Amino acid sequence: MNVDRPDRLVAPAPAIAPGVAATAPSLEATSAPSDGPAAPGGRFAPDGPIAGATLFARYAYPPNERGYCGPPDSAAMLQYGAAGVVDRGLIELAKGFAGAWPYLEFISAATGIADPLDRRVVEAYWLGNGLLDRIDMTRFGNSLMDRFRRRAGTSWGFMAEAIPEGALPHHSFHVFGVYPWVGLLGADRGDTPLHVLQNCRIRWGQVVAIRDEEVDVLSRPLTWDGTAVGFGEPALETARGASNGLGLAPAYAVGDWVSLHWGWVCDRLSRRQLTSLRHFSMLQIDIVNNRVVHPGPRAALG
Repeated sequence: MNVDRPDRLVAPAPAIAPGVAATAPSLEATSAPSDGPAAPGGRFAPDGPIAGATLFARYAYPPNERGYCGPPDSAAMLQYGAAGVVDRGLIELAKGFAGAWPYLEFISAATGIADPLDRRVVEAYWLGNGLLDRIDMTRFGNSLMDRFRRRAGTSWGFMAEAIPEGALPHHSFHVFGVYPWVGLLGADRGDTPLHVLQNCRIRWGQVVAIRDEEVDVLSRPLTWDGTAVGFGEPALETARGASNGLGLAPAYAVGDWVSLHWGWVCDRLSRRQLTSLRHFSMLQIDIVNNRVVHPGPRAALG
């Protein structure tokens, strides 16, 4: 696909505090996402307005940079995500994401929202929100069958087990419920399936330290015990906050909750967004752990 590339987009890296934090956030803040209604501590972003296309760029760029999905011009996606510019070029780039774009189209059509890049639609797919409560199971199942039945081949029946159990057009379902059955868990790239599941899911964590363009984040890594997917003890991971001065997330500081995707800090999360991301991620993980006869992660991880 020929896409329009922004002619000149220049944006500074996020205005983040330099240096290493003297006091790290409490590990209590990263308690298991299924640990009840108590809100985590820490700092949250306001629920301010943002263009849906910009939000899409923030989450789509990290795997695009690695060549995993989307058009080949990943540099343009980074520039768009950093600058917050929305034009026809960005829209055409978004349409080139064969994994995410059909979900956006489905959510928008199913909820009566005309624009697949409406902020509410984009947020529903990457993080989750109330739009997902309006999804009709049969309609979504038919959409999945149209997209994946031929590609999954004899595994289609296993993938389809998740549909009546609550599968939703959320990125976590695509990772845990689709990837294992369509050959997207990294063997061709030398990655282990657990590495792909961990890094491709949108995960949440709390900023502990910021060093130039690197960010230390406290989060719970994905685990596999031979039977089910779970979460390990809170651990530090170093993520990218920017590259050559260009970053995806707005200004953040130590103590803030952020989202991560393939080694990048994508966004600063509001309390509502963190709650939704935890809820819908855990819902899809519960499906593959407990509700289907043939769990995809078990087939891939053994």
